[in-house]
Amino acid sequence: MRIGAAIVVIWLVIGALAAYQRGYFSGDEQVNCAEIGTVLGTVVVGPLNYLGVNPQIECTVPQPSQ
Repeated sequence: MRIGAAIVVIWLVIGALAAYQRGYFSGDEQVNCAEIGTVLGTVVVGPLNYLGVNPQIECTVPQPSQ
């Protein structure tokens, strides 16, 4: 079980590194669900980025009624 936990931690660290290299942690004031989804997707599948996979999640937010 310790080996599995270590693999998950290493996987997520590599994913965070991939997200950092793409500039997703720039600290912009305006954040929407699409950006959050892209960051989380990159962190989760980050190691696959180094194999040429480019995770992108699209999210549409309903506009307020007038």
